[in-house]
Amino acid sequence: MSKRLYIIPAMVAVIVACGFAVIHPRTENVQARHILYYVDPMHPSYRSDKPGTAPDCGMALVPVYASQARQSLLPAEEMTPGAVQVDPADQQLYGIRLSKVEYNTGQGVIRVFGRVAPDQTRVYRVNLGTDGYVKETHDDAVGNHVTKDQHLAIVYSPDFLAVAGGYLSANERTNAPSSAPKDNVAISTILNASSAQARADRLRNLGMSDSQIDEISMNRKIPENVYVVSPTDGFILSRNISPGVRFERYTDMYTIADLSHVWILAEVFGKDVQAFRPGAKARVILPDTGEVFFARVSDVLPQVDPVTRILKPRLELDNPGFKLRPDMFVNIELPVSMPAGLTVPSDAVLDSGLTKRVFVQTSVGHFESREVETGWRISDRVQIVKGLQEGDTVVAGGTFLVDSESQLLEVADTSSTKRDSLPAIAANSHAMKANHAMKMDQSMQMDSSMKMDHPMN
Repeated sequence: MSKRLYIIPAMVAVIVACGFAVIHPRTENVQARHILYYVDPMHPSYRSDKPGTAPDCGMALVPVYASQARQSLLPAEEMTPGAVQVDPADQQLYGIRLSKVEYNTGQGVIRVFGRVAPDQTRVYRVNLGTDGYVKETHDDAVGNHVTKDQHLAIVYSPDFLAVAGGYLSANERTNAPSSAPKDNVAISTILNASSAQARADRLRNLGMSDSQIDEISMNRKIPENVYVVSPTDGFILSRNISPGVRFERYTDMYTIADLSHVWILAEVFGKDVQAFRPGAKARVILPDTGEVFFARVSDVLPQVDPVTRILKPRLELDNPGFKLRPDMFVNIELPVSMPAGLTVPSDAVLDSGLTKRVFVQTSVGHFESREVETGWRISDRVQIVKGLQEGDTVVAGGTFLVDSESQLLEVADTSSTKRDSLPAIAANSHAMKANHAMKMDQSMQMDSSMKMDHPMN
């Protein structure tokens, strides 16, 4: 009976210890087999959060487990908090690229995107100041190139007839011989000429072209139809009439643009807009053909895009051969000159909004986070005002991966310390329970022996 009392607590303690030994490794194994992301086996820099095939070679993406990441990305010993140790053999796998801190002369080029737009001072909207209907149209499709005074449509409107009749009558009286005294003839001629000019202006206001007004004077005939003509050499951007369709006064029939001179609306962020001063020279490059045009900055539009927060400097240039068309995207290169200083690739700087940091290689495979102050930014280079020295090596590719691993490792160290303390607390608790059970058993045995030594009468 006494042996059983000793054996039962011991068996309970062994079972509890075995349970913790089995559960804890299994938990660690599950965590180690957790998939972080998938990589292209041929190009490890390509990563995806979902399984699938590589876009370049079609091979199946390979999973990267948490255990593999911990073997390559470990907190460096005896280094500042947040430091990371990366196996040099695995740096290419994670897309980590290094670069030297270099001294830059400040001569560079700002490269931005731009969009071709018609020169608004050379855009014409063709309409009539009266109602009517369209009889015919000629070669007026959108995109067609037209010449000045080219007939685009023939329309009918009765409002033209009365005004054209008055103009023809006044014009004939002006040129008709008279037997009146010279002074009276002079006054009559002036009045008739003034009346003819007023009616000609009314015809222009209604929408009749100068060429048709001159035609009335030459033919001395009131026209039944009115010609809608192109006011300039250019391209038809829009067309809103068709044969047999009625139109209302001041409705735009055509929009025609002279594209021999165009605008380029650049898209510029932040400090770069300061380089786009009026009068500055820039290069405009067609991305498809590589053709180069030279433009001049005319102004910076005051509006800011409400979504992207970009500013739009305006450049002007001639357009020989009409190679630049409206809404075409182009590349813009603007030479700039800044004060000389230390620079790093722009991808090396992590901007949190409050601080700017880079990861500096302190030894082979060891990196630490360092706060820096930045200055100007030209193309893909950023000036470092404070925090680095010439010749330092920084992470220029895969910076976000190193930063995220640094933060995760800090959290993991804190949580692992708490997690490791739990089994110890549990083991101590079970040991105390087992010790208490043994003491209770010893007490019961002592009571039993005392009863055997002193039997009750």
